[in-house]
Amino acid sequence: MTAGNVYIAGVGIISPLGVGLAATEQALRNNRSAIQPLSLFSLQNPPALPAAQVNNLPASNLPRTHTLALAAARQAMQGWAQPPDAVIMGTTTGGLLTTEQLLTAEVHDQGQYCYHGLTTVAEAVAQQVHCPGRALTVSTACSSGAVALSLALRMLQAGQADWILAGGADSLSHLTYFGFHSLQLVDPEGSRPFDARRQGMSVGEGAALLLLTTIRPDKPLGQLLGAGLSCDAYHPAAPHPQGKGAAMAMQAALDDAALTTGDIDYINLHGTGTPDNDLAEAKAIRTLFPQPPPLSSIKGATGHGLAAAGAIEAVVATIALTHDLLPANTGCRLPDPELQLIPLLQPSSQSAAAVLSNSFGFGGNNGCLLFAQPDVFAAPPTRQHRAPLSIVGCACLSGAGNTEESLAGLMQTQTIAGMLPLETISANLPARTVRRLKRFPRLALALAAAAYTDAGLEQTPDSVFMGSGWGALSETYDFLEKLRQTNEQFPSPTDFVGSVHNSAAGQIAITYNATGANITSSGGDYSFEQALLAADSLLDDHSAPAFVIGADEGHAQFSPLFDPSILPGSSLADGGGGFCLHRKELPGTCQIRVPFYQNDTAAGAIDKLIAALGGKQTLLSDYGLLMAGIPAAADKAGREQLAEFLSKSMLNIPLVYYRQFTGQFASASAVAAVLAVQFLHRGELPSGLVAAGEPTALTGKKILILGLGTAITAMAVSGP
Repeated sequence: MTAGNVYIAGVGIISPLGVGLAATEQALRNNRSAIQPLSLFSLQNPPALPAAQVNNLPASNLPRTHTLALAAARQAMQGWAQPPDAVIMGTTTGGLLTTEQLLTAEVHDQGQYCYHGLTTVAEAVAQQVHCPGRALTVSTACSSGAVALSLALRMLQAGQADWILAGGADSLSHLTYFGFHSLQLVDPEGSRPFDARRQGMSVGEGAALLLLTTIRPDKPLGQLLGAGLSCDAYHPAAPHPQGKGAAMAMQAALDDAALTTGDIDYINLHGTGTPDNDLAEAKAIRTLFPQPPPLSSIKGATGHGLAAAGAIEAVVATIALTHDLLPANTGCRLPDPELQLIPLLQPSSQSAAAVLSNSFGFGGNNGCLLFAQPDVFAAPPTRQHRAPLSIVGCACLSGAGNTEESLAGLMQTQTIAGMLPLETISANLPARTVRRLKRFPRLALALAAAAYTDAGLEQTPDSVFMGSGWGALSETYDFLEKLRQTNEQFPSPTDFVGSVHNSAAGQIAITYNATGANITSSGGDYSFEQALLAADSLLDDHSAPAFVIGADEGHAQFSPLFDPSILPGSSLADGGGGFCLHRKELPGTCQIRVPFYQNDTAAGAIDKLIAALGGKQTLLSDYGLLMAGIPAAADKAGREQLAEFLSKSMLNIPLVYYRQFTGQFASASAVAAVLAVQFLHRGELPSGLVAAGEPTALTGKKILILGLGTAITAMAVSGP
């Protein structure tokens, strides 16, 4: 493990204020607002509400979010020939704006929707910068960019990479523009955070990326010294009224960097301009800071860039550190006396050694980053070797039913693919809890409840790590359909709140009062593996148990358009797997880890996979079962990768193509992982899954779960 120094080697930014660091700095010095009436797309009922959009974006065949992200990536990598070891992107919209246009045009060609998935943004950036390793996607609503940077910090400190390109990107879309309007959270005069007459936010867009490294550059732009994550566990959209979650995240960032409130010279506020959010943040700051330092929100200038906001404000933090500029709280003319905070009303030319930057989002997702001048403060303590992730409870849902019913189907060599009725999924959930919830959050809650029951814990899990390839399809479809049916007048605010990918993880946090880290990963067919990676990176030895869940819903209209593995004429399948994990070596439990994850599948990838698994001898001696997950859309590539792996490793053990049983859906690997645990507890593989027709002993052996196709992943599950 390495020491904690993480330097900022490069930054890239594109926002409504302009393109690049110089343009952004000048706009902030001039206290200029880029909020103006929306013109990106036409409206059926003008006039347009104020929004903040990027102008003069270069023409591209890619969706708008991707184009924004690539522009920021080019800037961040300028002058650096060494590709990053990993890319971590925060986003909530992905290719949604393009999807909306295709739906309006009634396009039914699946290939036209190939960039809808959130993961495609990270994959596009990774391809452009020639990243040889992981391309990961975080989707925690408006804190996504900050959470992506937090995850990058942990991976770098743990020695998992030397260089990581991380940040966030989002574009405006009908869903976000009309969604926030449906919640009555848009200020018709433009966002004016912390003003006594504020009425709401202004939706924006943009992208920002930071090139982070543990190798000190000649001229670092600063250090990412600490990060803090928390969850309000209070409400799907509203913040905790006392700002408890926000205060927890700020304190966690200070503790992580081993600094005190007295070390902070400037706070970049989340400051959206909504009455409740600004009040909660003000209470959180007053809780921690007896005498707050200079502080301001820039969202009156940039608008709220959603997933990009935290990353844009991270770049603004580097401007504060390197250019002696503390930006004004643009739009605020008369500070609200109830908040008992006086933000900067004009830009201030003064130096800062340490900057705290806040980002909060739907689902109570809070992220706080601490930036500092290079080498001014002592390096954070070295992160020592950690215990493995032990499985204290697990459960799955498939088309056949719960864990036992799924196993029973497998033992009879039956498919367990399909979709359970909504009533069956919800059977063991409180009616009041699920009354307004649709299929995706009910799946997630049912998995969490079953895994928690299986664990038999007295202590409830404190953190939630969710993996989902497609998120809440029902809510997204219903919101857009209602928008169309009512001529853009009466979309559902409930569907909008539920449409974000992290909505299900937020519901789990509320149900179990899980106030720790709450992260949703969206890596397509490898989303569950990404959630496990996030858990492994963020859970320390002192951490409480955590939920790690992978789930996806089948949707009659959207699934066949978005998921290329749903071939014409094939039936829909969905479900998932849920785990309660503990960072302890516990007797009688299985353990799980992700020893390999790489998006680059070019020559040499299989050799790296074998090396990461300990080499041929370890594979031959340790593993008793191989479970291969090959998405139908990548069948040819996946089978070629598998053949190369078997040839080079000389592994000759039972092989199960688990998607033949689970059906094709993005989180099928989570079901496979739960089934692997069940096989190990039973000590054998059911005879129906083995070509020879005899049970295969697994005592003393591990199970290897490979994800193949557009990425190559490996999960290793070891027995009790």
